[in-house]
Amino acid sequence: MKQILVLALFLVPVWSNKMFRCYNETELLGAAERKLRSHYPQPAEPSAAAARGAELPCPLQLYQQPASTELSARSVSPWTYVLKTLKDHFPSSYMEASCLCSGCILVQKDGSAFQSFDYNSLTVKQSRVFLRRQRCSDGSGYYLTPVTVEVAVGCTCVRANSSP
Repeated sequence: MKQILVLALFLVPVWSNKMFRCYNETELLGAAERKLRSHYPQPAEPSAAAARGAELPCPLQLYQQPASTELSARSVSPWTYVLKTLKDHFPSSYMEASCLCSGCILVQKDGSAFQSFDYNSLTVKQSRVFLRRQRCSDGSGYYLTPVTVEVAVGCTCVRANSSP
């Protein structure tokens, strides 16, 4: 029993040291990229051209044109992408969906489109793992810890909540 206790006391510092290895500034980016690639594969990001900065109106005019190849523009709950930044995280920026309409776009038989507020556009979220950079206790560098962030990846149309 004593031998197991001694072995455990020896392995705990080794195990915890490996879990939170300190990296200097020049090693940090490479270490984060390796960890993300091997342990936390990242989804493909939408193109930067899809990103918008300002609020856009609900794009009813899209529905009077031939259908786009972009899912975000064909949806009855269209969305755009907004570039987000997380300080001290890897990756440090990502694209997040932002709904363009509060209601949902309905197309009538004559081809005209209108926004119906009997329905709501809501974001669809996905959990993504990022690595957060934290200062080592001795101040010599940084270690990386995985954190989960809810990221909006698109929008969907739902019935409006009828409760008061």
